[in-house]
Amino acid sequence: MLKSVVMGGGIAMAMLAGFAAPSQAAPQVIEITQVPCQFLEPEGTNHHYTSTKKADCVAINNESGDQRVAKAGEMTLPPGDYIFRVANDGVPYEVGFWLRDKDYDWTDKILSQKISVSGGGLLKGKTKDYAVTLTPGEYLYSCPLNTTPNYRLVVK
Repeated sequence: MLKSVVMGGGIAMAMLAGFAAPSQAAPQVIEITQVPCQFLEPEGTNHHYTSTKKADCVAINNESGDQRVAKAGEMTLPPGDYIFRVANDGVPYEVGFWLRDKDYDWTDKILSQKISVSGGGLLKGKTKDYAVTLTPGEYLYSCPLNTTPNYRLVVK
């Protein structure tokens, strides 16, 4: 393999046998499944809620979301690169995913220093990947379109 080497203001070509760029570890995949009004994995059970629109989940989660999140605890991960693979399993309308710093506020003037990964377009039966590099701290994840609770994620 040939590699350009800059020497003394000029360019020389050097033959480097076996030269290879350093490899990077592949991101860890975290699979998360949405059903009406909840993510399955953090809660550990499917509550079998019925929802035909966002407002149904708003009402359900206003009533029980805080208690369910308290029981679910938090996901704990080491710092690193991740792909959150989110699946829509039976929600009859578009859902999405939003992972952000726990103290994320879209009106904050230092927003560029905060982590926020989001997107929609997940129709029934579809799966989408959301890539993010997580550093130590506290995060929340949810779906504003399916109105799930705010689940906790701690990176340490």
